[in-house]
This record gives sequence, structure tokens and C-alpha cells, in this order.
Amino acid sequence: MKKSIKNITFSDDHIIHKLPQMLGCSNDDILFIDIETTGLSPRNSDIYMIGLSYCENDSWRIVQLFAENTAEEAHILKVFARNYGNHSKIINFNGDRFDLPFLKNKFDKYKIPNPIEDADSIDLQKIIRPYQDQLGLIDCKQRTIEMYLGTTRKNKHDGKSLLPIYASYKKTMARQPLEILFLHNYEDVKGMFALLPMFLFLKFFSLFRNMPGTSIKTDEPISPENYLASDLPDEETVLPVKAKKVQANYYNDYEGNLKKEIFMKLELPFALPSSLTGHLDDCYFKTDKDEAILRVPIYEAELKYYYSNYNDYYYLPKEDTAIHKSIASFVDKKYREKAKPDNCYTKKSGQYLREWDLVFTPFFKSDYKDERIFFDLNANLKQSRFALSVYASHIIAHILEI
Repeated sequence: MKKSIKNITFSDDHIIHKLPQMLGCSNDDILFIDIETTGLSPRNSDIYMIGLSYCENDSWRIVQLFAENTAEEAHILKVFARNYGNHSKIINFNGDRFDLPFLKNKFDKYKIPNPIEDADSIDLQKIIRPYQDQLGLIDCKQRTIEMYLGTTRKNKHDGKSLLPIYASYKKTMARQPLEILFLHNYEDVKGMFALLPMFLFLKFFSLFRNMPGTSIKTDEPISPENYLASDLPDEETVLPVKAKKVQANYYNDYEGNLKKEIFMKLELPFALPSSLTGHLDDCYFKTDKDEAILRVPIYEAELKYYYSNYNDYYYLPKEDTAIHKSIASFVDKKYREKAKPDNCYTKKSGQYLREWDLVFTPFFKSDYKDERIFFDLNANLKQSRFALSVYASHIIAHILEI
């Protein structure tokens, strides 16, 4: 058996320093683990390397246990169980599907007590995968995510291409294949530390899910109290983004038509580790550290506000509008008719913004069957950075489909 121990250091602002708080434990409880095997099935393949990382005396170390042949598989498992198994949080990548079941099978085979059987598994791939589309990842492989975060590797091999290299080492005991095997596993383990900033994206996405659902009435002066539910804890009322600069912008589309949009410069609650972009329904945003820009089209049109209590209204065909019964009593009966759901409206020309959930009221539509809803871009809204921050959060949540 061969063994390697290396210390690793991190900058003062690395998220590793916040990991115990995030996981509700101490550094001493955390163990990173990655194994290298000769195949996918523990029944007919072997573990030839176990890579571990743990914290001791406030220093992080990477330990690699290497079996020089099949006969040493049990030995590296015993060394792992005896010296490195006392941890309650196991951080891994795809470990729930591969590493941990593989290890369990081998511990059972050799009748070695499994030291991590009762530990909590934190599978980074399982955590990140639900947000693959939002992050724009082509796949959810560890190297892909590392590259997204700006991390590059020296070793270009994958697990499959290492198999002939391990076979070559067992025959020749040469130094070069051994170095390749150790480097690959080392970068796999160290790469999990590089993935930890992805937790900042997950925290950012959680802010959108925790936004309260009470709508803002745009025909009233707008304040946070107009929107935020009073019984929500303070941490749940933090908006994901804050509008710092807002302006109207004009541009020509690809057909040469003049278009108008709102351009916002936004402040994020914390810096994200990599740029996040998205576009949907002519809306576009892009982040850069702790800032972002957002572009949303302005619709200049005549839209309709539909009254829900249509039984209390009459429709005036000549005026193409609905009026309340209390006023309609003064209108000649031949110029009025009982209102129906699809004609109980009043019309208003102006500038509108689209919404995909009922965040702002009152809302307008082009016709009764139109599923799109809009709200009036009036003076109250234009003067409220808070309302624009809510709207920006709503749009980004729509784009990211959170």
C-alpha cells in the first residue's frame, strides 16, 4: 500500500470557512471522499484508491490510500476505517449512487465495520443537478461544474481511461503511471472544495422561493408594507435583488421597429462565484459578482381591465365599456345590456409591464381569453425602487423558472 498526505490552504474568503455553519457542525465532523475503482460494479471490480480530506488542528489535509494490487484492497479499507472514519458529514460527488454503496459492499465483503454507515451524505451532484438548466450547464459532471467556476485541472484523464494506466502500473511499478493515478484522485478530492461556492447559487435561488405572495397595489402609494406579509420573519422578506438604477431605453429590433424597454442595474445580496445569465419572453438578465443587469420590454397599448363582479355592471356597446348599475340606471335601456364576463371592462391606454404571476394589481389584458396579464407602469411604480426591486425579482424568477 502507498499513502500520500498533503496539506491544502484556502483564501480567507473561501466558502470552506462558512461550511460548518451551513451544515450545522464543526470542521472535525466533515470528511470529503472519492474512490477510484476498476469498474462500476463492486461484485466484479475493486477499489484501488481512496481519496479523503479532513480537517485537523484547523488545517485541511488530503490523504490518498493506494492499493498496489487487488490483494491490498482490504488493507486500504481497514486503514480508512481505523484512522479516518470518525466523521458525521460525508461530502462527495455522485457518492450516493456510486462511492458510498461501493464502499458498503466492500466493507460487508471483508466483514469490516463500516465507519461512515450512519453519517449524513452530502452529495454535491445531487444538490446541484436540479439547477443544471438555470446555471446553463451542459451536463452535471464534476469537471463541467469546475470549469463553470473557473477551475482547471492538470490531469485530463477520466475514470475509464485510468484503467489501463492502473493495469500498466501493476505490471511495471513505474513512476509515471503512479503519478497520473495519484494526481487524478487528488484533483477529484480537491475539486470538491472548488465546487463549494455553488452553495451561493443555491442560497440565491432560495431567496426567490421565499418571497411572499401578497400583491402590490400599483394604484396606491407603494411601500414594503404594501407587499410584505407582516407575519414573515425578517430573513424571509429579503428581496433577491435591489434596483439601484432604472431607466427607459430605446432600440430597434431585427426588423427595424422601434422598441422600448426598462433597463435596470441591480444589486445582489452577495457576490456569485460565476456569471449567471438567462433570457425568456424578451426579458434578459446577467449577473457579474454582486451586480446584475435586467432588460424588460415596455408595452405601449390600450388594454382592458375586467371587473370580476360582472352582475353589478352594464355594458354600453357604443362606448365599448362597462359601467356600474348605479350609473347605468341613468342610461337609456336601448343603449345598454347586461354585462357578461367577456365585456365587463374599461379600457386604458398607457405603458404596461407584463407579469407571470399576480404580483401587481390591478392587472390588464388585451382581451378576455388572453392568458397574458399586464400592469400599469404608472407614477407610483416609477417612483418606487422597492416595487421595481420586487418586479426585477419576479422577472428573474420567471426566467430561471424558480
